[in-house]
Amino acid sequence: WLPKPGEGPTESQRERGFFVSRFAAKGRAGVVRATMRGEGDPGYNATSRMLGESAMCLAFDDLDAPGGVRTPASTMPDALLARLRAQRFTLDLTP
Repeated sequence: WLPKPGEGPTESQRERGFFVSRFAAKGRAGVVRATMRGEGDPGYNATSRMLGESAMCLAFDDLDAPGGVRTPASTMPDALLARLRAQRFTLDLTP
């Protein structure tokens, strides 16, 4: 069912890949929509960069977040966003 080692996308395919994710959230302030875009195959290149930049935030950035089980966005919002933008990710918000 799953690909065998070496059966995944080629390096060229991974480099040409990209993703676009659209989100919508509704709350007391109304509906907010977000679009996130990233370069590189989402299953290989993009995911590994997101995980790596999250780890760099935890290791090196001065984060003001209490302990507990938290999401990356609630733990390191500004630091992670800056790091992801430096890695050619974009995040657009629309009220």
